[in-house]
Amino acid sequence: MSGTLYLIPNTLGCAEDQQQTLLQSIIPDTVQQMSAGLTHFVVENAKTTRAYLKMLSQQHPLATPLQEIVMSELNVNTPVSALEGLLAPLLAGHDIGLISEAGVPAVADPGANLVRLAHQRGIKVRPLVGPSSLLLALMASGLNGQSFAFHGYLPTDAAQRTKRIKELEDRSRKEKQTQLLIETPYRNAAMLDALANSCHPGTLICVATDLSLSTEMINTSTAAEWKAKIQANKAPDFHKKPSVFLFLAQ
Repeated sequence: MSGTLYLIPNTLGCAEDQQQTLLQSIIPDTVQQMSAGLTHFVVENAKTTRAYLKMLSQQHPLATPLQEIVMSELNVNTPVSALEGLLAPLLAGHDIGLISEAGVPAVADPGANLVRLAHQRGIKVRPLVGPSSLLLALMASGLNGQSFAFHGYLPTDAAQRTKRIKELEDRSRKEKQTQLLIETPYRNAAMLDALANSCHPGTLICVATDLSLSTEMINTSTAAEWKAKIQANKAPDFHKKPSVFLFLAQ
């Protein structure tokens, strides 16, 4: 009988001295207990997962010493041909925990490929409750939560990015649909500038930064208002901070 693939949420990141408090406040105790009881993991980053499990062990003893836990990496560089091997412990009867570097696995995350293959092989998949930056941002934005779409990263080329923003804004206007985007944190300012200058002045834009952390910032304003803030150097300081960008055309 095959094992179960557990989709385990991680925190969205924080300062080292705040990790324990954050873990207890946003990761349910039942999820912590389940994670501590596993001996096999597929992870996006082994170093951050070890830190997560070490932090977890302060509340719940691990089923096996940390150094003996079997940990395989699955990231953007993992070839599709390696996925079958990652499922081998499951087919041998072991439960596996799939953990992203931050937030929930398999959403804007390479773990989705493993989950799909698990379904194809008849392996039980069980998602566990935890923080999703996309849903937290949507909840807090005040934009349409009935109809929304996540598009990941936009083109880095300025002209192509502007073209894509205008396409998505047109879709947002026609369908009354909130558009969600993410960006590499060091390009946050460029993304906000592109949105403020490419969108119609009345389009609502939300920037949600460091969600669930003590440094959390969430602000929804029109494109015209964001443009004025940028020109007055009053835009938020979110350089290198994980952020979600949302907009809704009016």
